[in-house]
Amino acid sequence: MKIELSEVELRALREIRNGIAHRGRAPSIRELMTALGYRWPRSAAVIIDKLIRRGYLVRGLSGSLRLLKDIPDDAGQARTVSVPLVGTASCGGLLLAEENVEATIPVSVKLARPHHRYFLLRASGDSMDLAGIRNGDLVLVRQQNTAGTGDIVVATVDGEAAIKEFHPSSDVVVLRPRSSNPKHRDIILTSDFLVQGVVVTVVPSNRGA
Repeated sequence: MKIELSEVELRALREIRNGIAHRGRAPSIRELMTALGYRWPRSAAVIIDKLIRRGYLVRGLSGSLRLLKDIPDDAGQARTVSVPLVGTASCGGLLLAEENVEATIPVSVKLARPHHRYFLLRASGDSMDLAGIRNGDLVLVRQQNTAGTGDIVVATVDGEAAIKEFHPSSDVVVLRPRSSNPKHRDIILTSDFLVQGVVVTVVPSNRGA
């Protein structure tokens, strides 16, 4: 027999899924208590126990929660996860710092898949226009520090976030523009840069507005 989730159980499941996608971990009991508007941690713990019994969550050996299955398709709402928009460019490792988050934007879990972390970044300039990334577009980025040949990556170069095509070799890495503007040149690096993530998809800006 199919078990329907209550509204508060659905809210809790969304908070847990968002925490895993946004911070790489499920919220603590107290964080979930606050998000659900409860006064006591026990109330949030009861919800978690119900979701475990119903097969939506499992608790690992360390006590951390893991999703076994997502919100039901017929839950009456689109299946999304909140992804942080971290601006246009920031310095080095501060790119994903909480103080740089401009907003959190709902993104379909078909794009921002559970068990990975994602962020959104606003593209600036025309260095990737031939790859379909134009000034003002948003790019959805899966956070990781490795990439394959031809991947479009977000990398930290000279203290700024650069969106370029990734081409490694045995000695160097080339970050290549895909631009109709001839002023943009390859960036040739050794190990003095950091890959922040790989671009998953592009959200075009509303240029006609």
